[in-house]
Amino acid sequence: MSTVPVRVMVEEAWDQVTLDLPLTTPVAEAKARALTLTHVTGDPDEYQVKFRGAELFDESQSLGDAGLVANATMIVLPRRRRHLR
Repeated sequence: MSTVPVRVMVEEAWDQVTLDLPLTTPVAEAKARALTLTHVTGDPDEYQVKFRGAELFDESQSLGDAGLVANATMIVLPRRRRHLR
């Protein structure tokens, strides 16, 4: 099974990682890997994934089914905004 590079920007860490994944990988798995690699320890369910400006609500779908291609970028960010003081 071949893999493609997928970039994931994790807003909380303000860091980007590149993952080489099969397009059959679930979105949730890619999100969890990106959070781990950027040392974000929160519950993955507390984070949303966006691609081309839209939230990917069904994280059980594969990267390919979500429309990702080689070198596509997803953004992982908290579901709830944080209050500024």
